[in-house]
Amino acid sequence: MRVVTHSGTFHADDVFASAILRTALGNFDLVRTRDSTLIAAADIVFDVGGVYDPSKRRYDHHMRDLPRRDDGTPYSSVGLIWRDYGRDALPHFVPGIEENALDAVWRDIDTGIILSIDLADNGVSTASPGHLALLIETFNPTWDSRQTFDEAFAEASELAGGILRRACRQAYAEAKAMTFVLTAARTAKNQQVIVLDRKLPWEKAVFEGGLTNALFVIYPNEDLTSWYCRTIPPEPNSFGQRLSLPESWRGLQEEAFSKAVGIPDGVFCHPSGFICGARSQASVIELAERAIAAGRQTGAI
Repeated sequence: MRVVTHSGTFHADDVFASAILRTALGNFDLVRTRDSTLIAAADIVFDVGGVYDPSKRRYDHHMRDLPRRDDGTPYSSVGLIWRDYGRDALPHFVPGIEENALDAVWRDIDTGIILSIDLADNGVSTASPGHLALLIETFNPTWDSRQTFDEAFAEASELAGGILRRACRQAYAEAKAMTFVLTAARTAKNQQVIVLDRKLPWEKAVFEGGLTNALFVIYPNEDLTSWYCRTIPPEPNSFGQRLSLPESWRGLQEEAFSKAVGIPDGVFCHPSGFICGARSQASVIELAERAIAAGRQTGAI
């Protein structure tokens, strides 16, 4: 199989598209050229050629009537390649991924890394210093370098493949965490308290899973030597709390905290009232229940 993209200076979209195809399809001959004869004879062409026709595996986007997402956002070559080959690449990026997780992981990557490159490549958003698109462009040879553009492209594509691999595995872990959190929430005795038996990302499940009644999340630290009761914010990335921990607990530690809340193994309560801890799961569940009772008394809930 022969795959063609353009020669010369490269950008994040063609570099990442190459990494996706390499992962999805395995070995193929990559030719970087603008020779129309070589382009016409290729099996897959992306980011060059002036043609967008998925049925013929032509994926250029440099035309007036360029391909767009359903919301009107223009695609770059990586968005097009991820759309059509991303699901084939995922089992290689994340060995053992379950079939029912593919769409969630594909969507997470599409709306994150892939979309950000699409936007930057098409000038819809400005790539700020440190943006992935600009970092990839630093792989282009300098004017005084003896490295060829093809050699530099291969290095950049290898890095892009590694980034995608890690990002896909992170997205898969988040997808599994969402399932775990939603199951814990739906089977909880108290729908206001989510009890987890391990530390994992829970925010996405709370906000995307519609857990509007949940006020606290219970989880252990990494070595299970202590447990935390964490307040849930009113919206993603907020420093607020749906229900703050009682004022009388805040800033206390160890014996003073244990005495104030009436448990034997208290550890601390943060001065801002967003998290507290104890050495057993039973104690932090009790802390959550007492905080809810105090909230009802004060009219906070």
